[in-house]
Amino acid sequence: MPVDLKTLDFVHALRQATRGTEDWKAAFDQLLASVREEFVYDNVALYMLDARTHALDVAHARAAGRGKTSEADVSWGEGIAGQVIARQETIVQEPDAGPYQNRLDAPYLIGLPILAASRLRGALVFVRFGGPAYSDLHRLLAEWVAGTVSSMFESFALREARRELDSVQRQMRLQDDFASTISHELRTPLGFIKGYSTSLLRTDTHWDESTQREFLSIIVEETDRLDELIENMLESARLHSKTVKLKFQQLQLDAIVREVTARFRTHHPQLEVQLQFDRVPPIHGDGVRLSQVLDNLFSNAIKYAPGSPLTIGMSAGPKKLHLAFADQGPGIPGQYLPFVFERFYRVPAESRLSGTGLGLYICKQIILAHHGKIWAESILNHGSTFHIDLPINPPA
Repeated sequence: MPVDLKTLDFVHALRQATRGTEDWKAAFDQLLASVREEFVYDNVALYMLDARTHALDVAHARAAGRGKTSEADVSWGEGIAGQVIARQETIVQEPDAGPYQNRLDAPYLIGLPILAASRLRGALVFVRFGGPAYSDLHRLLAEWVAGTVSSMFESFALREARRELDSVQRQMRLQDDFASTISHELRTPLGFIKGYSTSLLRTDTHWDESTQREFLSIIVEETDRLDELIENMLESARLHSKTVKLKFQQLQLDAIVREVTARFRTHHPQLEVQLQFDRVPPIHGDGVRLSQVLDNLFSNAIKYAPGSPLTIGMSAGPKKLHLAFADQGPGIPGQYLPFVFERFYRVPAESRLSGTGLGLYICKQIILAHHGKIWAESILNHGSTFHIDLPINPPA
């Protein structure tokens, strides 16, 4: 039978049109809806093999013609899908000779294998009730559709693999940068501690009491800095491995914010903080961990937006409590915003400042453990705002 080049061009164009989309189900439906102009079918089902159990499950199904109003009662080709998987080839089935009072009792089926990366991934089944029988051209069209669906899955799999590879490569770069950064961050306080300790122990020099006190104060400060750095590393590891146990109880987040704000004002008398709170209900959370989030946000603001006034706003909706922590610093370039909560990530422009890229990662993990959400918005030279949503009634 001669090949209908117009029809093949049509299917090829459809195949090209579905390559760019990220939603395979939408692309699949678009393909099938357009193909139905050339290839009539009533039901279509896509069966996929589970990679772990090797069970055959329906991934997507549509009723498009006769029998649409009684989808649960009509054939979806489960049997032929199993045969296609077993034989790994196209199979056509026709009903026994009639007569049939109801067309739904006379399904004509064609099942086709779905391949991706040369591996059998599933079966595509078309069902046509009451005929006509599938012609050679119909079979050719169905095979083209199955080939297009296979290519779609292969394309989606390649995109996903590329995304995963990019993510792994980025994490490897971040870890390499982290190793270099942490080496510097550890050596700096150790260098101070060793240097001033060695000076105090010198027998050929006499230090007056005031100088000794100054040296000891520096040693204490650098020891605290080293302790904080090590604790952040351990905390990051615990959160990453999901081994942190949170102690949930009813608490007032506005009271925690006021407490943390007062503590930072004590240590930074010039710090200007404006609190803009609505009346907010209590939430279920871990007060120590939420204080830790606020500590990190304050520390970041003092480090990266020095001298900037801070505004902390809080409001409540029907289901969630919203907190906004804003500074008026230099801001974060837009291309870096999606990554600031990643482990070890540091904005390149801020690499001259000390830091490990763990603070915001720790914040995110704590908020996620509260079934909440944290994100950042920023305008260059106008500041950054960190938003936190926490559920008022979290899931049990």
